This record gives sequence, C-alpha cells and structure tokens, in this order.
Amino acid sequence: MSFFDQTWGTWLNVATVVGGAAVGLAVSGKLPSRITEAVMQAIGLVTVYIGIANAFDLAKVGEPPGVIVGLMALAIGAAIGEWWRIEAGLERLGTLLKARLKGRGRFTEGFVAASLLFCVGPLTLLGSIQNGLSGEAGFLVLKSALDGFSALALAASFGFGVLASAIVVLVYQGGLSLAAGAFSSLIPDPAADPRVLLVNGVGGLMIVALGLGLLDIKRLRVASMLPALPLVVLFYWVAGLVWGR
Repeated sequence: MSFFDQTWGTWLNVATVVGGAAVGLAVSGKLPSRITEAVMQAIGLVTVYIGIANAFDLAKVGEPPGVIVGLMALAIGAAIGEWWRIEAGLERLGTLLKARLKGRGRFTEGFVAASLLFCVGPLTLLGSIQNGLSGEAGFLVLKSALDGFSALALAASFGFGVLASAIVVLVYQGGLSLAAGAFSSLIPDPAADPRVLLVNGVGGLMIVALGLGLLDIKRLRVASMLPALPLVVLFYWVAGLVWGR
C-alpha cells in the first residue's frame, strides 16, 4: 500500500479539525445548544451503525469461531484494563496536563484540551491500526466527523489554539497508521486476514460502546477494553493450535 492509502484517514481528520475550528472561530459561541445536541445524537446513531457493521467481521472467522475468540479477548482484556486502571490513568493524564498549563493563555489551554480530546481515546488507536493495516478508514471517517464538530465547539470558546491541534493529530495519528502499516507487508491480504478481521470485529464492538455513550444510553469504560486488541490476535493463534488448524 502507498503512503496515502495508509494515512488518508488521518488527512481527512486533520481537514475536519481545521474546518470545524475555522467555523467555530467564525460563529464564536452563536450556535444554539439544541442544534449541537441534535447533531451529536445523529453522530451517535451512525457510530452505533458503523460499530455493528465492523463487529460482523467476527462472524467471518470460522475456525476457531471469531465470536468466541472476540468474547474471550474483550472479557479478559477489560479485566486487565481495569486492573491496570487504563481509563482512570487517561483521565488523570488529561486533568494533570490541563491543570499544569492552566492560566498560560487561552491559546495554550485550547491547544491542550483539543489535542487530548482528538488523540487520547480508543477510536484514535482503532482507526489508525485499521487504516495502516488494510487501507480502510471507516473508524477514522467517523472520528473525523466527531472531531469536526468538537473542534467547532472548542474553537468558539478557546480560539486559535484548537486550530493548532491539527498538527498533533497529523503527527501522532499518522505515525500510528504508518507503524501499523509496517506490519501490513507481513500480511498478504490484510482485508481478508483473520487477524485483521478479528481486530476490526472487536474494535467494532468497542465503537458500539462509544456510540451508546454519545446517545447517553450507557457510558461504558471503553478505554479499559483496549488490551483486547492484541489479546484477540494472541488468542486466535493459541486457539488455532488447540483447534488443530
């Protein structure tokens, strides 16, 4: 795959952040809250749809059954994530950075707040891995829509610092995609490889969890499930040995 194939989702994300921030600077807090709420509900519905569509990749793995492997990875991965306190750790990191840089100007505060929002989260990791391995960017397209509206709201409050956070998105997220892409050469057909399908499927279930949070139905501890991504590949290999594949 080419450089663009592995990173086009990131370029789209950067464009939506820049565009959203530019609109936010223009409207400067004039957008009614009811409109923002309606838009976020629409994004939440699409998030659930994209998550479910990707989760069906688990059913494409038959030996060993992808659904069983995914269930084991999610359950054990979530337990490990809670043991390591991943969710709490990310929250503390965000709080610490905001506290240390608070009072150094609205530009800095907006830059830090936006950079954390756009780069610290499961969707960033899932989307970058998906784009780098297979060239698909469904997760990053979703993330781009979310970040665009978030950039609009943040820029209306904090100003140009939010616009500058697009550089962080480009470097961090693009770097993750290229790192994942380095392993794609070891996979003859990433789009059909069981390991990639399992990662997409488990990731899809995590995206459904994010969608439920956006819709205010149930906020799940999605960050704690991140260990499931490497675990699902490991369990597939182990189950394959037991399965006699």
